[in-house]
Amino acid sequence: MVKSELIQRSPIRIFEKSIHGGLGAGNIGMLVSPKGVGKTACLVHIATDKLIQDRHVLHVSFAARVDHIINWYEDIFKEISKKRELESAVELHDDIVQNRVIMNFNQRDIETDQMLERIQTVIEDGHFAADTVIFDGYDLTHAAATDIEKIRDFADGSDLEIWFSVSVPEGHDVVDFIAEYAVMATVVITLEFSGDHVHFRALKNHDVDEPREMHLMLDPKTLLIAEE
Repeated sequence: MVKSELIQRSPIRIFEKSIHGGLGAGNIGMLVSPKGVGKTACLVHIATDKLIQDRHVLHVSFAARVDHIINWYEDIFKEISKKRELESAVELHDDIVQNRVIMNFNQRDIETDQMLERIQTVIEDGHFAADTVIFDGYDLTHAAATDIEKIRDFADGSDLEIWFSVSVPEGHDVVDFIAEYAVMATVVITLEFSGDHVHFRALKNHDVDEPREMHLMLDPKTLLIAEE
């Protein structure tokens, strides 16, 4: 399969269609679930699709180590290549890696303003023309609504599409937990176990606040986003 066909046939096209064409520059999207449901896999699949389109992704991790993030990208790319019988997979892999930057922060040791300044430095001084920023593992229990407001304003001012993974603490209702922050997001999607699969539900979809099923799931074998 050639690159153009790979892009056209990606399940991310269905994902984008289900949220009115995609998240869009200047907006914040949130993938919300309890821990261990598959948010990072989804974010990496979204990011990899953008890389294949020659777009630039800045992946911000708040985990103690980033090697597992690199492994996620490697595994997701291998699954895409295998599923689509991708031609020249090695060459494409080496090409898209150049369009990805991974940063790591300890959320408790850095203020939001400082973090955004460092991201801006990479974009401007590092001449990295980021299109998308992934905030992976950002802990809302150690953040205030004003922090999300600053990130939203940063997305708008820098013309960036920003995706968050949001883990809901054990014992909390997903909708109640995210409510305070959802007002600052353009798209809010929950990931929920149903049988052996993880299904997607849009709590907020641009101007639509009515929860709706997206008819997408996380394939339990490949951990890729797939149509139901």
